[in-house]
Amino acid sequence: MKLRELMQAAILFFPLLASQSASAATATGSSALALAFLVAEASPFSSPAEKQVMAYLFGGRLDNVPANEKISVKADSIVCRASNVDITSRSCELTFDSVKVNLTGREAHELYATIVESGVKPEGGAGSSFTSLSDVECTIDPHEIAQRAGGGADCTFDPGIAR
Repeated sequence: MKLRELMQAAILFFPLLASQSASAATATGSSALALAFLVAEASPFSSPAEKQVMAYLFGGRLDNVPANEKISVKADSIVCRASNVDITSRSCELTFDSVKVNLTGREAHELYATIVESGVKPEGGAGSSFTSLSDVECTIDPHEIAQRAGGGADCTFDPGIAR
């Protein structure tokens, strides 16, 4: 292949890669419930009652779940990093409107692992690996979850950070 043809192919190919990484993704079931729980727990916009219901649901306590009431959990972006060099270093920054919340240690690891469990592949570079989401929106239906049939938790998000 000549250099000119190779460059033309690259010009056509690389935008396709970029557009695929910015496409919406979904998580359902247990991984969606875990993601929604961890985001709600950190959110300054989730009410104490919503956080309590989410904790009950995530802990498997399905008595006293609100009937016909759904919980919505949103985050503008989530960026998690884990060092490959300083193995004690892990952090996540969550952005809710203009409010930033930082997690470290176990909480950051739980969120990082949950994002990966939700199908987002971590990326590496410069001694650390990271994963990120943007436009996170989860809908939790406690009544449907209480049916124990696998439904009631759905999340949509864009892998990576919106630019």
